[in-house]
Amino acid sequence: MDEYTDREALSYRALCDMPLVRPVLDKIADKWTILILTVICPKPSRFNEIKRRLDGITHKALSDALKRLERNGLVTRTVLPTQPIGVEYAITPLGHSLREPFEALCAWAATNGEKVEAATLRYDNTANRH
Repeated sequence: MDEYTDREALSYRALCDMPLVRPVLDKIADKWTILILTVICPKPSRFNEIKRRLDGITHKALSDALKRLERNGLVTRTVLPTQPIGVEYAITPLGHSLREPFEALCAWAATNGEKVEAATLRYDNTANRH
């Protein structure tokens, strides 16, 4: 058997432990989690600021996602003593530990988005001919 690097060994173990891995991935790999955490990672933000930066998210979708992230220990919610009362969301140390892989994923998406779109168009054009 080939020797595995530490990263390969972790990857192999993750595949073997799919019953343990899948529920966690289900909590962090949804439509908005990566984007929300990327927005609040540099600094805590208020709800409307997050909403503005995430063009296209609805009020309800953001509210639900932030509650889910708070429940899962990835963000904190702080009520600010302002008039009117404000709420600020900040990333927790656990959420911050996702920064590097999420930034890498976002960089990959920015670099390869056109390739993915081109492949999708090629596939769709081929599928329509059959």
